[in-house]
Amino acid sequence: MGYAMEAWNYGLETADDDHHKQALADSPPGHRWEYIILVFRPTFVIDQPVHHNSQHDTRHTLPLSATPRQAALIMSPHAIHQSGKHSVDLSKFAVTRNAFLPEHSPPKVLADPYYEPWELVVQHLPTLIRTGGIRESVARLPVLSTDRLRSQAEWRRAYSMLAYMTHAYVWGGDKPDEILPPQITLPFLRASEHLELPPVLTYAAANLWNFSCTGHDFSNLEDLSTLFSFTGTESESWFLLISAAMEAKAAGILQTMMAALEAVKTCDYQAVTDALGELRTCIQNVSALLERMYEKCDPMTFYHRIRPFLAGSKNMDAAGLPRGVFYDEGDGKGEWRQLRGGSNGQSSLIQFFDVVLGVEHHTHGSAGQKSFHTEVREYMPGPHRRFLVHVARASSIRELALAAPTTADQRRLRDAYTAATEALSGFRNKHIQIVTRYVILPSKQPWKGAARQNLASSSSERNGDEELTGTGGTMLVPFLKKARDETSQAGKLER
Repeated sequence: MGYAMEAWNYGLETADDDHHKQALADSPPGHRWEYIILVFRPTFVIDQPVHHNSQHDTRHTLPLSATPRQAALIMSPHAIHQSGKHSVDLSKFAVTRNAFLPEHSPPKVLADPYYEPWELVVQHLPTLIRTGGIRESVARLPVLSTDRLRSQAEWRRAYSMLAYMTHAYVWGGDKPDEILPPQITLPFLRASEHLELPPVLTYAAANLWNFSCTGHDFSNLEDLSTLFSFTGTESESWFLLISAAMEAKAAGILQTMMAALEAVKTCDYQAVTDALGELRTCIQNVSALLERMYEKCDPMTFYHRIRPFLAGSKNMDAAGLPRGVFYDEGDGKGEWRQLRGGSNGQSSLIQFFDVVLGVEHHTHGSAGQKSFHTEVREYMPGPHRRFLVHVARASSIRELALAAPTTADQRRLRDAYTAATEALSGFRNKHIQIVTRYVILPSKQPWKGAARQNLASSSSERNGDEELTGTGGTMLVPFLKKARDETSQAGKLER
């Protein structure tokens, strides 16, 4: 039901209770305490004191369509503290000046020579895959402990190395191997537990922690190179580094939007509007980087040589893994696992855009089933996952924008919100265009290279575009279109 709502002000010159007497005693000269009384007919009254200068007077009226949550946002503008900052310590969420990328360029080698066997395999991964020697090389590895890893950066490198070895082992033959040996399984499970990630090639392993930078700007593609590669091709490096640069390009927006979420609490329309303008520009800059994919990534090379190694073991029946992968822990122990492969859906940055704009993604499955966007948070580093939960529990910019506008500031805020969601929809449209060029079109063209059973061969046998499977195990085209449409719907500001 709707609520009839009004806001009345009245001054407080005397007080007959201890709380208000102390408030008056603490007031500086020229100030007075004022009550803003919010009346929600027919249900309840909210009574709260607001401190402001006596030379001003304010009166707020909310529309009948406003919700109680929106009404709770209303307070005197004289109480607003416009600092442009926020009170959240982002470091506890492993958020750095480079956003979700590490503070410094990841290490190029594990310091302890004990880990040289891993380093040698990863260094020669493209050759071992090309010559068919990857599985034999892994079989000769000793089972190494993770106890000698010296820092969080080394844990991340170890995890990424083991993830690359895992996918090279599984997908590096004419047919996939469904049993992962203990030489990889045991340390990989330990590293995954430490970083709160599943034992598979995640976006974090392939993108966030798989780069080296010769400069200080991680968004400068010309200064970036990859640390790990399945093929050793420029196409693979460029594909992965585009995502790393996109993450870095958006670094400053996290601080901006966290401050905007705090500004929502005080209905600081101007601060929120300015932040939304910056968000729109940020998304457009990220989109421009995505469009640079065409410069150095060849579609046929990507589809047939690179993409198959990014696939996980979930929904990969046609690719040769009907039961997933058995993670052999030795001595008769182990577990079958079906895990999603790496995809941009696991980017905490893209989900951050969704969360701050209030874009909701739904599932068409059974009641209680998680949406893909919710499920893939389990494939993000633990601190990043908790950061998104924290942001989702903060104030809602969309709720503030949804209130029927009665002032010019409110109208500007709504326009800025719509523009930001349109930018995000535009980004998702560009992603669909990339998928068309790099997945859909190559799936219809003959490949003259080695014939293997993998995601490329199984996708090429599908009957139509709608049946193509993504590396994350989703029906690729319907999933992307649905995410785009849900973003557009959020921008319409309709209940």
